[in-house]
Amino acid sequence: MSEFLEVVPEVGEPRLEMTLPPVGRIRAEVWALAWPVILSFGLDSILGLASMLMVGRLGAEAVGAVGLATQILGAVRAGIAAVGTGTVALVARYIGAGDRDSAEEVLKQSVIFGVIVSTVLAIPVIVFARPLMGLFQVKGEMAEMGARYLKVVMLSEPFQGIFLMCASALRGAGDTRTPLWIGGIIDVLAIFFNYVLIFGKLGFPALGVDGSAVATLLAIAIGGLLFFWALSIDGMVLNFRWHRLWPDLGLGRRILGVGNPAAIEQLIIQFGFVAYVAFVARYGPKEVAAYFIGVRILALSFLPGFGFSAASATLVGQGLGARDPAFARKAGWESTGMAVVMMTALGLIFLLFAHQIAALFISDKQVIDYTAQFMYALAAAQPLMAIDWTITGALRGAGDSRFPLWGSLAGFYGMRLAVTILISYYGGSITWIWWSLIADYIVRASVKSWRFSSRHWETIEV
Repeated sequence: MSEFLEVVPEVGEPRLEMTLPPVGRIRAEVWALAWPVILSFGLDSILGLASMLMVGRLGAEAVGAVGLATQILGAVRAGIAAVGTGTVALVARYIGAGDRDSAEEVLKQSVIFGVIVSTVLAIPVIVFARPLMGLFQVKGEMAEMGARYLKVVMLSEPFQGIFLMCASALRGAGDTRTPLWIGGIIDVLAIFFNYVLIFGKLGFPALGVDGSAVATLLAIAIGGLLFFWALSIDGMVLNFRWHRLWPDLGLGRRILGVGNPAAIEQLIIQFGFVAYVAFVARYGPKEVAAYFIGVRILALSFLPGFGFSAASATLVGQGLGARDPAFARKAGWESTGMAVVMMTALGLIFLLFAHQIAALFISDKQVIDYTAQFMYALAAAQPLMAIDWTITGALRGAGDSRFPLWGSLAGFYGMRLAVTILISYYGGSITWIWWSLIADYIVRASVKSWRFSSRHWETIEV
């Protein structure tokens, strides 16, 4: 939303003043913020798919090694994301209040704490990579490849901290396009590096799975450096300040105070999914295959959710910073409505072409049928998921990150997992377990919508 930001000349440092867009333009503003995020995460999905296809040519053990290592990597990234969630909320508040100096201080401290947190999390993973792979009950070459992959990729985490914090700060300031083009460059480089290093092209040795890990390290490191370059350009909504690069514990506590509940939510939900998959596994390998194919499709349906969640977080935070809660409320509801429309349309596509989409992943007719049944439930859940994602973003943008944690736990553990246990105990069909996600998202959407309607978030200090 750079067209609503202007530098006002004063004696000394320029000051960024914020003019909120007219209420009638909120929808256009939501979309302007959302589409780069949707495209950015879409490119990340393409990178993940391309990398896995290349690793797949090395054999099943290579795919398993990278897949299991990625599960551990996801837990580490959840911890780093805590800093990013707090960064969006604080930067949006300061930009809304016209306080660019404080917003840039949050950016600097977020990068510092992002590097610290990512390094602290990465070191034990590097040291205990082999035992961690053993938690998945894998042995032999798969465990060794996975451990080596983890050790190399973990070296990229400090750069990942830089990358995520700079992207979060810019999104909080209303610039979602810079993270898009930098992320796009990195995705293209990562695919190129994977191809060269996995298969040994351009004179390089064929490194296999190790090459994929090195490719990830190189791409993320370049991404962190690109962000520093971009944030040094005059005219950017934020600039990175290199002086006094030491931690501010007070500001660090504020950032983590907002972000920690989001990280805790992700970690607890991940543990819950392990139990959920264990119940699915009782039905047999075809049901498990259907579930994981469905999850890959589910990831595509999340893309609009990412975009509108980011848009609502930015606009709600900036509205509160500008002391205009009415604008913040309008932005939150408009973002939610647009997300519902787009994700419902996506659900209709899943509903109409479930079997055809499932057949793209596997030829087994039974697995295709199971996957199609999962997609029917997924299609029905799309409007509820849109509400959950977008209202969660709005609440986190306001600094109200603890309530989404409780809402998600109530939905997942109180409904989905509890219903799954009952269905499994009484010998119900796998189809009923697929449909347990509806109960989950009904609770999440209802609880979080009630919270946003209560307007309690308008008074939260960050």
